[in-house]
Amino acid sequence: KSQIQALDRTQPILPLRPGIPERQTHDYTRHGTTTLFAALNVLSGEVLGECMPRHRHQEFLRFLQRIERSTPRRLAIHLILDNYGTHTHPAVQAWFAAHPRYQRHFTPTRASWLNLVERFFAEITDKRIRRGTFRSAGELVRAIRDYIRRRNHQPQPFMWTTSARSIARKVRHCNEALETGH
Repeated sequence: KSQIQALDRTQPILPLRPGIPERQTHDYTRHGTTTLFAALNVLSGEVLGECMPRHRHQEFLRFLQRIERSTPRRLAIHLILDNYGTHTHPAVQAWFAAHPRYQRHFTPTRASWLNLVERFFAEITDKRIRRGTFRSAGELVRAIRDYIRRRNHQPQPFMWTTSARSIARKVRHCNEALETGH
């Protein structure tokens, strides 16, 4: 998840009171950004996440190395990736060529919903980032790390709520529309 903004409200948040919801101003001060690279274990629900200041191929390679160190060598690794340029950079392609246990699966254009890690990104945005107040990018990064750590204490896998037939039909439709060389 790129360009997560560390936002601080210009006025204090007004607390929740009986009959009155919590309120915050619409204006804010921006204190920098971070990028969250994340890998989701779809069986356990555990998340491996790392915040970095930028979203380039160099940072993606660092995250791949972290996945490599964190995953037992006997296991194959399936990565669901979007078509972001970072994922197809020549240096990244070379890294994958040197690490054959990685199988890459690219989501069709406009089908990010196929990647369950996007569900985690929505969750952390809704539960921690969106209404948060962060006075620095470092404070935002600490909040993200803390959220991931707490979530991983009792991880819950994300479950599809529609039928396999419906998902397969949508995937076929997306694949028919996809004209990339992946």
